[in-house]
Amino acid sequence: MTASSAAKSTSSNTGNTRGNTRGEEKYTNTSSSDDSGSCDGPLPPARFAFGARTWKEVAHLLLNLPEALIGFVYVSLWLYAGVVSSVTVIGLPLLALGLTGARALGKAERRRARALLGVHVEDPSPLSRQRGDRGFLPWMWSALKDPVGWRTTLYGFIRLPWGVLTFGLTLCLLLVGWPLLGFAARGMTNLDRAMVRGLLSPSSELERRIAELEQDRGVVVDTAAADLRRIERDLHDGAQARLVALAMGLGLAKEKVLEDPEAAARMVDEAHGEVKLALQELRDLARGIHPAVLTDRGLDAALSSVAARCTVPVSVSVDLDERPAPAIEGIAYFTVSELLQNVSKHSRARTAEVEVWRKGRRLLIQVRDDGQGGATTTGGSGLSGLAERLGSVDGFFAVDSPAGGPTVVTAELPWRDRAAG
Repeated sequence: MTASSAAKSTSSNTGNTRGNTRGEEKYTNTSSSDDSGSCDGPLPPARFAFGARTWKEVAHLLLNLPEALIGFVYVSLWLYAGVVSSVTVIGLPLLALGLTGARALGKAERRRARALLGVHVEDPSPLSRQRGDRGFLPWMWSALKDPVGWRTTLYGFIRLPWGVLTFGLTLCLLLVGWPLLGFAARGMTNLDRAMVRGLLSPSSELERRIAELEQDRGVVVDTAAADLRRIERDLHDGAQARLVALAMGLGLAKEKVLEDPEAAARMVDEAHGEVKLALQELRDLARGIHPAVLTDRGLDAALSSVAARCTVPVSVSVDLDERPAPAIEGIAYFTVSELLQNVSKHSRARTAEVEVWRKGRRLLIQVRDDGQGGATTTGGSGLSGLAERLGSVDGFFAVDSPAGGPTVVTAELPWRDRAAG
């Protein structure tokens, strides 16, 4: 081997050694960088293992024990005292008061279930609204027969052992059985939901229906009172005033018959005109109470008469094989009449349409116009009054009136045969 080749070999080995050294340094630096990053990087945020729904259920289960204790003590005290003293005068009133208080406990439980379990149970109708103010004895009897109060009493009895069980089991799982807490809480709260729905809900669909009918009865009474006030006002300000003026004019004409026959004749002519106006106002008032054409000829002719008086051209289509009961027929007539008055006063429409037809056991009414729209049933408008009136007879009222129009008002009434009406 020559000197030059030995030198090349030496330099090559030296370069390889340097390259390996740089590679090792680079590997060492990379490894160090990775190791420092894995040790000094940000940690993930801490969070609870369960969601908000599970924690609400756990809170409900832990509150079961104090709630059950309060309910059991209250129910035991008034029931024991009422039964023992039932042979005396205070026994039955005490039971009635206890059942009324049980309703308050049931209301609190429904609120707790709504907040923590998401169970939405309607409140039963109160006794005061069901029975009205008719004295102490009727109130006591209605309270003693109240199924809601007795079911709430049963709920208070059975909740004590269930409250002790759920409280103890939930507390143990919180301390030593964490992985099973979510499953156990869901199972126990499902039983709680079933108890609330079964024992704290209104008695039946019949009770809810009674509450609705009593509310509708109030609307009917208010509407009738408002109609009577309107009739009295129209008589006082219209026909009555004209008749008074007529009597005074005829009295003056009587005094001038001999002195000034021409002046008396003019007064009689003026009185004749007042009589005609008074008769017209009386006809309009009678039409507002119940038009004769509706009684004699039915909805088709009556609605055509209303449409003829409307300031907007109105087409009327009535497709009925038979006439409904007079009450339903009258409500349908006044509904269309008021809707057409709104069209004349507020809609700025060019045309309008009225359709009336029967579908099964329902009488349907639809009034359309091509006006400016914007009609609504809110804000105490006339349409809101119509909606209340139709609702009081199990009817339905809907308004579709976007800004710019058109407006479509649909009303439904229950069909009742005329013979049954």
